[in-house]
Amino acid sequence: MAVLQMQRISICALKENRKAILERLQEFGAMEIDIRLEDSSGYELQDVAGSKAIFEKQAHTADHALEILQEYVPEKTGMFASLEGKPLVDQETFNRAAVCQDNYMEIANRLNTLEKQVAEKKASLLKIQDRIQALAPWMGLPVPMGFAGTRYTSCLIGTIAGNLKLDNIYQILAEYAPEIEAADADIISVDKDYTYVAVICLKEEAQRVEEALRSGGFSRPAQMIRKIPSEYRRDLEEEAQKEEGELLSLQEEIAGYADRRQELRLVSDYYRIRADKYEVLGRIPQTEKTFALSGYIPACKAGALTRELTEKYGAMVETEPIGEEEEVPVVLKNNRFSRCVEGVLESFGLPGKDDIDPTFFTSIFYVILFGLMLSDTAYGLIVSAACGAMLLKFPRMGENMKKSIQLFFWCGLSTIVWGILFGGYFGDVVDIVSETFFGRKITIPALWFVPLNEPMRMLMYSMLFGVIHLFTGLALKGYICLRDRRYLDFFCDCVLWFMLLLGLIGILLPTELFAGIAGQQIALPAPVVTTAKWMAVAGAVGIVLMSGRGTKNIGVRLALGAYDLYNVTGWLSDVLSYSRLLALGLATGVIASVINQMGSMGGKSVIGVIIFIVVFIVGHTFNIGINLLGAYVHTCRLQYVEFFGKFYEGGGREFHPFHRETKYVDIKEEKELC
Repeated sequence: MAVLQMQRISICALKENRKAILERLQEFGAMEIDIRLEDSSGYELQDVAGSKAIFEKQAHTADHALEILQEYVPEKTGMFASLEGKPLVDQETFNRAAVCQDNYMEIANRLNTLEKQVAEKKASLLKIQDRIQALAPWMGLPVPMGFAGTRYTSCLIGTIAGNLKLDNIYQILAEYAPEIEAADADIISVDKDYTYVAVICLKEEAQRVEEALRSGGFSRPAQMIRKIPSEYRRDLEEEAQKEEGELLSLQEEIAGYADRRQELRLVSDYYRIRADKYEVLGRIPQTEKTFALSGYIPACKAGALTRELTEKYGAMVETEPIGEEEEVPVVLKNNRFSRCVEGVLESFGLPGKDDIDPTFFTSIFYVILFGLMLSDTAYGLIVSAACGAMLLKFPRMGENMKKSIQLFFWCGLSTIVWGILFGGYFGDVVDIVSETFFGRKITIPALWFVPLNEPMRMLMYSMLFGVIHLFTGLALKGYICLRDRRYLDFFCDCVLWFMLLLGLIGILLPTELFAGIAGQQIALPAPVVTTAKWMAVAGAVGIVLMSGRGTKNIGVRLALGAYDLYNVTGWLSDVLSYSRLLALGLATGVIASVINQMGSMGGKSVIGVIIFIVVFIVGHTFNIGINLLGAYVHTCRLQYVEFFGKFYEGGGREFHPFHRETKYVDIKEEKELC
């Protein structure tokens, strides 16, 4: 377990090399840019907003082109595609994207243009279809909708609101224009909202007839087409077929670019990297011929970077220890087993300036306590097998996802061990199946004991594990005090508390109260009991006298000491919190047993076997899911509240190195230097 030592690194080089150096720093991916100048006079910043905006636009164009391909030619992905991670490409392949960027962007721009043309064609086709639909009521009209009449007559074509009959139209004319006698009306079609009519009258009476019809709700059509509706519809249908053909051609052209996805992904990431580089370039102070930048770097990588920049670019590079007032970014370095718990720690908070990295201890206790809560061999085997298969099948999965799956893999192994110790195999499925279907009860004995049969014993061991967990946290606090040479704090805040707590435990163990809870009497030698009493008294007195050592007022000091001594109830509460180990372990076993009992209710028959299989699969799937969630949540809670509460504060800042941030591919990086 370790937090990598960080150094501040300062670089000064010729201005002509600034882009090359930035590209190398981006490839190296180990330096967080944090520019600080004691005197900024004589320096200026380069305006790169325009260039950065162009690169971001190019990346967005390529991204949108990929979205277009996904819409028109969906890429087939499996159920576990999210676990596959980004494909790995070598530097040569990525450099080819830089050389061919213009060609790749032509593809992206063409796809964007094609999408616009497709949208225009669809809009045009929709308009034509709307026109065809609007013509449907007029198909019975033998003249153009814009037909005005003959030399002596006028033709009024339009709609009247409502579902009317011919008599209703003549009634309207009779009511609003009784003097009109020479008018002939014809109904073209009727729907639920309108009646489509054509009325012929003398030309000199046309205005009066139209006024009468308008009084009854008449209105002219919006489009006065100069063709017969049936002929115009044929023209529109031919135009629609032409538009559909052109639309299909455009879509086929888009589909033809399906095999160019990788090129678009490469060029998108290329411009994304360039935009990031120019963002940093705009923050670098420069003179006419030089530039400077600074930041943080892990000490183990500083030497290699210093040598390369000095030898290759003639840069002046200096490294120095981090200042006391600086907020140092945190990089964790742990072994393969403990690394999988780093996500759990990060969820709480990275180590602060005065903290140690507790990942190693957290990983051990996390895996042990998780397995203790689930404690079923079959469940653990399923979890480990599933996680192991995913790790082997998808080696390129994201780092955080990989850590989580590795964590559950180890937790599954722990569950297997605890399941063997407690005799849990899908609960008591071996007993139920053997007795129900074979008439003879077979039991796989527990290697230790069965918690369902001895819950109080399990409760005692749960509290014992809790005491070990909490004492480890207190011991780590003592280590921090010794590391920082705070010897008085070590004695007062750690040694005295160990004396008090161990003394109280020594007093409690031989009592009738403990025997009643544990179910067995523990006899300790009289000298041990006496020593425990004096340790408890000495620890309590020391805590009362020394907890308020920061104040000179005797009364306040004793009051603070007494208040701190009262915190022994907090220790009791913390120890009782570990009873959740018993609760979740019993919950797993009890629910599993109930599922098995329900499945066996069909008895020894074909139907009974089918019922058992269905109930077994559904029930145990539910049980493993709900108890995996419970074990995860409560194990995290024991780490965050009980364990970390004894020594760990967190609040550290994550290390954000200047690196090649890509969206679609990973580029082969240099080997880890530390």
